[in-house]
Parts: sequence; C-alpha cells; structure tokens
Amino acid sequence: MLKVTYFGTTTLLFDDGEDQVLFDAHITRPSLKKYIRGEKEHTNTAMCDELIRLHRIDRLRAIFISHTHHDHVMDAPYIARQCGAKIYGSESARNVALGGGIPEEQIVVFEHGSSFVVGDFKVNILASQHSKPTILNNDLGELIAEPLAQPAGLREYKEGGSYDFFIEHGEQKILIRPSFNYIKGQLDGVQADVLFLGVAGIAKADAETEKNFFAETVEKTSAKLVIPVHWDNFFSPLDRPIVSMPRFVEKTEMVFFKVAKYCEAHDVNFLIQYPRTSIRI
Repeated sequence: MLKVTYFGTTTLLFDDGEDQVLFDAHITRPSLKKYIRGEKEHTNTAMCDELIRLHRIDRLRAIFISHTHHDHVMDAPYIARQCGAKIYGSESARNVALGGGIPEEQIVVFEHGSSFVVGDFKVNILASQHSKPTILNNDLGELIAEPLAQPAGLREYKEGGSYDFFIEHGEQKILIRPSFNYIKGQLDGVQADVLFLGVAGIAKADAETEKNFFAETVEKTSAKLVIPVHWDNFFSPLDRPIVSMPRFVEKTEMVFFKVAKYCEAHDVNFLIQYPRTSIRI
C-alpha cells in the first residue's frame, strides 16, 4: 500500500516505504492581501522544516510540478535542497528551480508523453488544461522565461503550462488532475483506481460544463475512489485551522455536494482528506 500525505492545495507526498515522491510543493501559503498586492515573498523555511521532520520526509527522490503558479511551485527549490531531490517540470519550473539555486543536473524538463521511473514509481506526464481565468488568475499560457529568485513577486509565478500525473506503482494506478478543466479525449485509455481531482471552480460551473468535466475525468478513468484537491484556502497558513476558499471565490460546500452527488450516482467512493494528514491506498 502507498501512504499519501496531503499538505493542501495540490501538494501530495507519496511514500511506498522505500522512496518518496512529492507532487507540487506549496507550504508557505502567503496571504491573499500579499498576493493581490503582488508582494515579494520568501519560502517559509521554518514551516517546511517542521513538516519535513514531522512527516519523516527523508527519502524524497523527486518533486513533480504540475504548473508554476506560486501555490504549486513556490517551495520546490527549498525542499529539493533540503532533501536532495530532483525537480521535474516544464521550462518554467526549470527557471524557478534555477532561481532557487538548484543545479542543472538536479532538474529534469518534461513534456507531454514523458515517463519517469523513480524507485517502484512510474510517473507519466499528460498535458492538461488549467481552470478558466479569474480576476486572481489571468496569466494562462504565460511562461517564466528567466530564473526566478526569491524574494519573488507572487504574480511573477506564471502558469507556464499545465500537466496531469498518471502514476503506476505495482498494480496500483493513480491519476492526479490538479485543475478543474480537461482536454477532450486526453484520458482515453487511462484507467486509474484513485483520482485526486482538482475541484476549484466547480461550484460556479453550469450543468453542461460539470457533466462534461466528470465524463472526461471520473468516467474516463473508471476511478473507484475520488479525492478532491485544491479546495482549501491556500492563502491561510498550515499552522492554523484549515478553512475553505473565500466565498467570493468559491462555495466549497457546493463543490463537495456536486462531487459527492456525482459519486453517489455512479457508485464511486468519495473521500475528503484534511491537509497535514495521511491515508493509505
């Protein structure tokens, strides 16, 4: 069995007892006020160190980055330095890593169709689609063209292209879909037992968009267990009680209701995992 620890947003640590693989890396969680103002920010090294210690992150081999908004990549360089892990991601992720002092030999640039073996993990890279732009997020397709060093403006972390991760470990198959969007037909032939599903935005979706999203994710993969991600307020620190997104952005209770209702109707298990907790799958 795999131990999966959730640190909020889309940051997930997979551990099979031998090797650890991290998907996305966002621990610092600067405030919404700082984000709106475009303030410069450093990684919260004390918080990263505490979680590395508490969760025994001592066999970390790889950090895979789904896209390069700050809430997915900001802490990857520091964690990689502390743990000796490689960073895998887009060219934009490479520039975040370089700006964070990671040497070239510790960085792997991927593209759609890339596949990597890390211990007994096989991680397959699938091009994906970020959720639709909002007033807080309107830089889709923009790249981070130069090394980005901290302190960096939170809006300097451009999207840089989005990816899903299809993970194979023995007989287990897991898909991480970080964003509420899809590329039609992209998951044809991809079967997963567990689906970590980005749900930020679903509350405001119309019935047709919602139906198509579920058809292109849960239905296509034939997942038996759906675990939502990207539902918590990533502007609220991890050393405080976890809260949902501000209501002007999202109505999280409606998000959970819509996903749960779909899973109920299609005989799919549904689990909400609280940040800083672990489950075994």
